[in-house]
Order: sequence, then structure tokens, then C-alpha cells
Amino acid sequence: MISGTVIIATEICKGCELCIASCPQESLGLSTSINRKGYRYATLLRNNCTGCVNCALVCPDSAITVYREIKSTKRQSQSAQPTVATQTA
Repeated sequence: MISGTVIIATEICKGCELCIASCPQESLGLSTSINRKGYRYATLLRNNCTGCVNCALVCPDSAITVYREIKSTKRQSQSAQPTVATQTA
């Protein structure tokens, strides 16, 4: 299962809403606050981000950074055991 989150540089964001429209999970919305430039900026509203990066791709100001994390299941953690290489002489 993949989980993600976004960090938005609120002082750079102009509130164009392109990221909001591109989010398939409807995770983003506009803040009720404004930044120093007088814009309502995008913010993460729901914690259901999948890390698809659509929002970062459409952001004209590169104000969005996406972080993606793969959550391990029991099956993955058992099969992901470290392997030890041995050398024979």
C-alpha cells in the first residue's frame, strides 16, 4: 500500500487551484488564511494522499513537494529479509 503527503510552500503559492483540480483523492483545498502576498494558498485537507505527484506536476510555481512512502505488509516484511553474502576461498 502506498501512502503520501505533500508540503506546500505557502509563501510561494498563489492559490491558482490547479493542484486542487488535479488531485484524484480530493486531498487538497484552499486555506482560509492568506500568505504575505495576499493569496489564499493550497493546503492538505485530508490525510488520504497517495503520493501520485499530480499536484506537483501542474503547479506553475513549484510550490509543492510530494513525499511517498510504501507501507509494508507482513508478507512484504518477511520476504524483505536482508541477505548475507558469503565468500568461499
